[in-house]
Amino acid sequence: MALLHRAELHPTKLELLAAWLPTRDWYDGEAGAKVVRVAAYRFDDPAGEVGIETLLVRAGDGPVYQVPLTYRGAPLEGADYRLLDTMEHSVLGRRWVYDAPGDPVYAAALADAVLAGAGQAIEYFEFDGGREVRPPSMDITSDASAGVPAPAFGPVRRVVDGDPTVIVTETVELAVLRRPGTVPASGDATLTGTWDDVSAPLAYAVVR
Repeated sequence: MALLHRAELHPTKLELLAAWLPTRDWYDGEAGAKVVRVAAYRFDDPAGEVGIETLLVRAGDGPVYQVPLTYRGAPLEGADYRLLDTMEHSVLGRRWVYDAPGDPVYAAALADAVLAGAGQAIEYFEFDGGREVRPPSMDITSDASAGVPAPAFGPVRRVVDGDPTVIVTETVELAVLRRPGTVPASGDATLTGTWDDVSAPLAYAVVR
């Protein structure tokens, strides 16, 4: 489960993305275009230390992009090239925001979602000793074969930028589609999803 906070963020996630997206080779849009949130889903970090959120966003009149992010309370060693920036969280303090394919916690969570069908985290707020669950803004599912054990997830060896962005580990390759559904999904298992404006499932990630 993912605990959410009613907090102010400076800068906001969308402000960070408005500056970062135009620096990506796979971005096909105008610099300075307004970035809006389309939908999102989260994964759990078993240790409860890293926030893992995938945003679906649109810049101006452009296509929908998939941008997985991780939020950390301290810098991730050796990942400066993956850092979008820091932001101030009114509850948690300073947070380091990373392009998630370069974060091993995200890679493990993604592999678990695609190969083991772990699904997305339930999001909730705490108040007066109770919990208020926030309905998901989209649905995700995996077509991995039921009952087939997932391979052991090894350390990340390298990340190959592009669309898709490929995370290479000792045992599997995880391909993250930056423009959902635009690249034919081919692999041992595929993560697909829908949201209000999309009824036919689109591919988001593939495991080979």
